[in-house]
Amino acid sequence: MIDRKEIKEIVEGYYTHADKIKVGTIASHSGLDICDGAVEEDFRTLAVCQAGREKTYTEYFRAQRDHYGEIKRGIVDETVVYKKYNEILLPRNQQKLVDEKVLFVPNRSFTSYCSIDEIEDNFRVPMVGSRNLLRSEERSEQQSYYWILEKAGLPFPEKIESPRDINELVMVKLPHAVKKLERGFFTASSYKEYQEKSEALIKQGVITREALENARIERYVIGPVFNLDMFYSPIEPKMSKLELLGIDWRFETSLDGHVRLPAPQQMALAPHQLTPEYTVCGHNSATLRESLLEKVFEMGEKYVKATQEHYAPGIIGPFCLQTCVDKDLNFYIYDVAPRVGGGTNVHMSVGHSYGNSLWRRPMSTGRRLAFEIRRALELEKLDMIVT
Repeated sequence: MIDRKEIKEIVEGYYTHADKIKVGTIASHSGLDICDGAVEEDFRTLAVCQAGREKTYTEYFRAQRDHYGEIKRGIVDETVVYKKYNEILLPRNQQKLVDEKVLFVPNRSFTSYCSIDEIEDNFRVPMVGSRNLLRSEERSEQQSYYWILEKAGLPFPEKIESPRDINELVMVKLPHAVKKLERGFFTASSYKEYQEKSEALIKQGVITREALENARIERYVIGPVFNLDMFYSPIEPKMSKLELLGIDWRFETSLDGHVRLPAPQQMALAPHQLTPEYTVCGHNSATLRESLLEKVFEMGEKYVKATQEHYAPGIIGPFCLQTCVDKDLNFYIYDVAPRVGGGTNVHMSVGHSYGNSLWRRPMSTGRRLAFEIRRALELEKLDMIVT
């Protein structure tokens, strides 16, 4: 892991060119939200694109400014297009970002397309957020987010040690064989169903036998899902350092297509259509009944404390607790994103419901990030929000 002192020394050089600071990110996942929020707080933006996937950023959301630098249209000021995203890790490309005074915001695409080892050890660009927590998102890691949740005393679905122990509905969690960012999840209620579904998915090329051997099996929590988009500010001087900005939920293919079918049609599907996939293709906004919000903040506080104890300096900025709620209104955390969540684009420009109420202005995750950078600059505390 890069010594934080090294990053602090680099970011110290940003103060002399504070008016030139840019917010940069990988042009994917939540890139639009990050850029939109930065523009709202009067920062220039830089999106790192991959060839063949760049037009959204280089053309359709390209920023237009007047002679005074005021934004008139769009949100992406500059783009860099590489053959592959991981070219951002090349020393010469990192140096360009530092020379351009870029504060880099990590998202899931960054950690999916770039080596975690390289990000931890060799990516010498000031990163707004928690560099040392990014690895915890990988379920295969010994100290994954499950490890943190256990240390924090937070609820998560019970793990089933062996497929032969399946005696009720479970979720089998493993990566998709082809779609790098997606999941090859499936459900089963018995060992026989587990065998039948897994073999069918292997034949279809959705999962691999090797990934199946390392899959995590959990008891299925029946209930709605809520992605809790939260924010922790280490520089907040007076008020709560923990904020709930908003809540989103997912549209998933082909699961959502299955549940829209009447039962007789579901039963009549062809064998290759029977098992739904859980590929996220969109998001929507949600709120919780107010009596549940206390539980949300309690979970957030416990997670923050555990990260501070085991991953100093702990979580910085945005994070997302992905939860489901059972019939007795108990929360279970089934995933944790120690960075900008995947569903925050639904709130860009209009803001999150809770964040808007708290800050008395449209406050999306992207804008809250940029606002934190702005405050850190004013307080000369940039070193407290970068790693």
